[in-house]
Amino acid sequence: MNDNYLDVMQQYEGEALEIRRGRGAWICECSSGMKLLKEYRGSVKRLEFEETILKELKLQGIRSVDQYVRNLAGELITTAEDGTKYILKDWFANKECNLKDSREILAAVSWIARLHRAFRNVVWREEWDLASMISPGLSEEMRRHTREMKRVRTFVSNKRKKSEFELCVMQHFAEFYEQAMEAQKGLEVLEEASEPARLFLCHGDLNQHHLLMGSGDVAVIEFNQMHRGNQMADLYHFMRKVMEKHGWDERLGQAMTDAYNRVLPMDGQDRECLYYLFLYPEKYWKQLNYYYNANKAWTPAKNVEKLRNLKEQQEARVRFLERLKG
Repeated sequence: MNDNYLDVMQQYEGEALEIRRGRGAWICECSSGMKLLKEYRGSVKRLEFEETILKELKLQGIRSVDQYVRNLAGELITTAEDGTKYILKDWFANKECNLKDSREILAAVSWIARLHRAFRNVVWREEWDLASMISPGLSEEMRRHTREMKRVRTFVSNKRKKSEFELCVMQHFAEFYEQAMEAQKGLEVLEEASEPARLFLCHGDLNQHHLLMGSGDVAVIEFNQMHRGNQMADLYHFMRKVMEKHGWDERLGQAMTDAYNRVLPMDGQDRECLYYLFLYPEKYWKQLNYYYNANKAWTPAKNVEKLRNLKEQQEARVRFLERLKG
């Protein structure tokens, strides 16, 4: 980013007291509070959608969100002299959720449930029925990933001389592919039986980087993937990161689902959906996808180690899945 930010900040109300780089953008200490200025390549319609939802969230008690700030002309996008477009958002000094701290983890999960509960009180509008605002379905994504797994298996099996990574892929493929198919088919049946009324707003990219822990409060940021879909996907994305860090500790997994339930109780379909999301071997698919789309002639040793770790963690992962299935 060049020095456009100096010109752009003059188009907003208040004075910028200090500006520094951060999160691939500019973090600004302003007379009106901390802000974040960043380049933007999306549409105004998408910004208007997010702005409306974030205002609704504040009314529902989720006040610490990175709401957009309109410029002096009342616009959401500010264009610099060179044509680069920028947005300005409210920002926070809170630190990211520490995935090594179980207290922060459980506090974050409780806040996810609060966010989901507030989302459910937002009345969906017809003008939001656009592709970027509605999820195509979780099972559809699984089907795509499963096809990619098969493509890699076919490619590797046809190679005469296989690398250590490729041998590891072939050794464990059948087990992980079986899990992928069970999860995919189970979720397809679940989605076919579900009513459209079970779909609600979701954050869309919820992880520790988007949950900033404060004193008695959690700031939720980066709603650019927000859409209407199954909220269990949000919970899964955060929980999976935690479970991988903690070796699939089933007690911690249970504590997280309990923390969520205390705020927003999950019904049988929610738990079943969460089970299928966890059953799908996403980390295995990611390794295969990385291999297939990168330089297949050489795979870093760390990727071989990641595949081996997946197999070593299988027993603990299965125990967690059994407990989740209940």
